[in-house]
Amino acid sequence: MKIDDKLFLNRFLPDSESHLKIINRGECLHDCMEKPCTIFCPSRVYSWDEEAKEIAVAYEGCVECGTCRYGCPFDNIDWRNPRGGFGIMYKYG
Repeated sequence: MKIDDKLFLNRFLPDSESHLKIINRGECLHDCMEKPCTIFCPSRVYSWDEEAKEIAVAYEGCVECGTCRYGCPFDNIDWRNPRGGFGIMYKYG
């Protein structure tokens, strides 16, 4: 089973505000050439928006694994738990 198929089994109740924040968007543009957050996130929450020249954050699909806390080489992602009652709801396991 592919990861996309497994992620489809989960249910999400997104909050109206993100629990993930890019601290300094300029750092992503000027200092971070490889954009590892677009690679290491298992649910592809982060993507590079070429037109806007910034990291797009689709927090609604976050599986709350915390990888982005440690994976950003510039420590530029502020990860917090979603407010109570919001976030991922694991259907199996």
